Amino acid sequence: MIDKTVGSAAEAVADIPDGASLAVGGFGLSGNPIALIEALLAQGTSDLSIVSNNCGVDDWGLGVLLNAKRIRKMTSSYVGENKEFERQFLSGELELELTPQGTLAEKLRAGGSGIAAFFTQTGVGTQVSEGGLPRKYDGQGGIAVASPKKDVRTFDFAGEPCEFVLEEAITTDFALVHALKGDRHGNLVFNKSARNFNPLAAMAGRVCIAQVEELVEPGELDPDSIHLPGIFVHRIIEVGSGIEKRIERRTVTQAQGSEN
Repeated sequence: MIDKTVGSAAEAVADIPDGASLAVGGFGLSGNPIALIEALLAQGTSDLSIVSNNCGVDDWGLGVLLNAKRIRKMTSSYVGENKEFERQFLSGELELELTPQGTLAEKLRAGGSGIAAFFTQTGVGTQVSEGGLPRKYDGQGGIAVASPKKDVRTFDFAGEPCEFVLEEAITTDFALVHALKGDRHGNLVFNKSARNFNPLAAMAGRVCIAQVEELVEPGELDPDSIHLPGIFVHRIIEVGSGIEKRIERRTVTQAQGSEN
């Protein structure tokens, strides 16, 4: 039997070196692999290039690595909830490759599927395809690095000629993901909205490390209910169901008849 379990988060991330690229699951604060992120923080790994939908908030998720200035570059689709992210980006301390959300998801999926690139209509006629988006500022208000122009081609699509932009797939050295359940073979089941970028990030990483709330024996998971097969997962640790889970924005409705 292939047993992919490791004893601790620290052991799981021990070989992630300075300068590594990481694909990290999570959407907002849902499904963040926080135990692995905190282990990486404690380890002191720096100069990281991270691909994730967003960068957490100032004191949680990937935000803890950002605050410690361990991240060199972020590839993300949304960065609006982190003030330190804004400060580092505008001051020239952080590089950002801003990517449309669906395109980012497909770039990760394609990388995990062995597809080098694909064409999409998203971004045609904008700076996404035409280039010039700021990737890094010089600290004086000028642009030090701008996004390049991308290849645009016309295809007959849905009965008419349409322009598509070429997007390259993403693969990374490592992936960090969070799942509800997993077995010792690495098969994973995600819970509701935590099944966001986690499966895609897992696929894109050449070495995928998964934290799970519950570790079960092989055969206990219904094969038809497995969201990500163990072929994509290389290490797995159990963190327990009591692990902290943050809510990014708590939204409530006023009860009917309430005056407050």
